Amino acid sequence: MNAKKRISATLAGFVVFFLLGWLFYGILLVDFYAANQGSATGVMRSDSEMVFWALALGNLFQVYLLVYIFGKWANITTFGGGFQAGALIGLIFGSGYNFTMYGTTNIMNLTGTLVDVFVIALMMAITGGVVGFVLGRK
Repeated sequence: MNAKKRISATLAGFVVFFLLGWLFYGILLVDFYAANQGSATGVMRSDSEMVFWALALGNLFQVYLLVYIFGKWANITTFGGGFQAGALIGLIFGSGYNFTMYGTTNIMNLTGTLVDVFVIALMMAITGGVVGFVLGRK
């Protein structure tokens, strides 16, 4: 896999992942997450306090993980293959992260934790599909 494909897949995936995060966390599920907070207070930044460069960089690294796995090890070059692999990676990653956070913090209750696992899996599935598609383009 050449550098141009890796960069293209990373950028396309980044746009999709970032927009999905905004859609799910910023619009569709904002009330759900507010209702399922744990007892910790003052942990969420307001929109005006967000550090967008850090958010973007975190998203970029997550997408590049998919690009690296798909291109270096798994040879995934289709939307369907990327969707399936992204869903599995997202489910594993989301479970590990969310259950660790649930076990060590008071940021979210168990309902929020369980739902977030599937939100991450869905975001990674869609993003993985886009990454696989871009990697498979001639």
